[in-house]
Amino acid sequence: MQLSLLLIAFHALVALACVVRILLREHRQPESRIAWLIVVLVFPYVGIMAYLLLGETNIGRARVERMRGVTGKLARPESAQGWQEAENQPTLAERFVPLFNVGKSINGYVPTGGNRAQLMDDSDAAIDAMVADIDAASRHVHLLFYIWLNDRNGNKMIDALIRAAGRGVVCRALVDDMGSRDLLRSKQWKAMSKAGVHTARALKVGNPLLRIFNGRIDLRNHRKILVIDNRITYCGSQNCADPAFLPKAKYGPWVDAVMRFEGPVVRQNQHLFAIDWMANVNEDLSDVLQEAMPPAEAGFAAMVVGTGPTVRSSAMPELFETLIYAARRSLFITTPYYVPNQAIQAALCAAGNRGVETTMIFPARNDDIAVGATSRSYYADLLAAGVRIFEYQGGLLHTKSLTLDDEITLLGSANMDRRSFELNYENNILLQDLHMTQVMRVRQEQYLQQSRQITPEEVSAWPLRKRLLNNALAIISPVL
Repeated sequence: MQLSLLLIAFHALVALACVVRILLREHRQPESRIAWLIVVLVFPYVGIMAYLLLGETNIGRARVERMRGVTGKLARPESAQGWQEAENQPTLAERFVPLFNVGKSINGYVPTGGNRAQLMDDSDAAIDAMVADIDAASRHVHLLFYIWLNDRNGNKMIDALIRAAGRGVVCRALVDDMGSRDLLRSKQWKAMSKAGVHTARALKVGNPLLRIFNGRIDLRNHRKILVIDNRITYCGSQNCADPAFLPKAKYGPWVDAVMRFEGPVVRQNQHLFAIDWMANVNEDLSDVLQEAMPPAEAGFAAMVVGTGPTVRSSAMPELFETLIYAARRSLFITTPYYVPNQAIQAALCAAGNRGVETTMIFPARNDDIAVGATSRSYYADLLAAGVRIFEYQGGLLHTKSLTLDDEITLLGSANMDRRSFELNYENNILLQDLHMTQVMRVRQEQYLQQSRQITPEEVSAWPLRKRLLNNALAIISPVL
């Protein structure tokens, strides 16, 4: 009996300590505090353990110091010889300058002109284009993926890197330790290292219990970056895998969008990769960043936006909110995971209410059931504001894209969910260009043709149990 009382008292003290920490912790939204208070107080022991493991956006003091040291050491992209050429100076519409100012405030990257891009036809075409560019590389290939599978497309990339390393090209491949765990255990990963490809793991998991003291285990590097010879870069939603995505084949095919870029924005993606590489590997890439720029050419304005737990709090949702409020005529968004904060939900409703033609497409079947249900809890308010909601029927729509007013495009790895807002390292490219935005908008319209519109009447007719589940999960959505 005495032991039981001691255990109860100990649990109560730990729970109280967690409650105090939840209430006092900086940079936490009120809804996030409420969600964690519910978890800690309603679920004895399990709730406390969940908070200790997952409740803090803490990547570890040593990692933070190393990241700051790396960032302070590296030369800025705009210091490279040739950056100031006339063709590289951006021409921005006055009303879009604040959008790029928000992006600049996140990483310090400045909008740059002289960029060109091509939207890949599909996931297989994207991998084939990457492989062709790697086969043409003469100096270096830098690659970072969250998920890299040991499948057809994954092995195409492996073979291309081995070929490049064999002819003397310096190849560096960085993958997330959790997202690419199967590849890291494979003979193909070892074969790359043996062939001379420099390989590394981002955010090593290690002992899950010890990670309580060294940062959250689920803080992941979700970026997808490929840079070749400081001349070409790719940006989009696609991991290095087949569209079938065998680990979750029942939801496939996974539908992604990737753009191939040339121009000064390549150097910003290179800088972002260098930070990630040097944060995980004892190798200085300063010389690569200080190479002279390729000859300048005419092109559109663009900038890289990289976010993560070592960037200022809520940087990604702030960018989303700014873009949404900037829309005057049209706003088109695709995202597989919609778990917004209150400000983003309000911004989207405001867009619909002020007459902006606002369209959102989500997957009909989500690989994360809890996230899918949470997303649907927001449908009623969005529809009431005039937002058009569609659910994609042709697989799992994994594209993270935003277009507004036929001039602005945001494409990259960030979802509209709490993980991308607070926990994951993400990379996106923001651009202003009529042609490329039209190209992206055509792709979004193609998604629309394979989607089913959700009506207010349908949502109103959902059974009680479905609405209860959706809304209950929405309450703890910050935990998701």
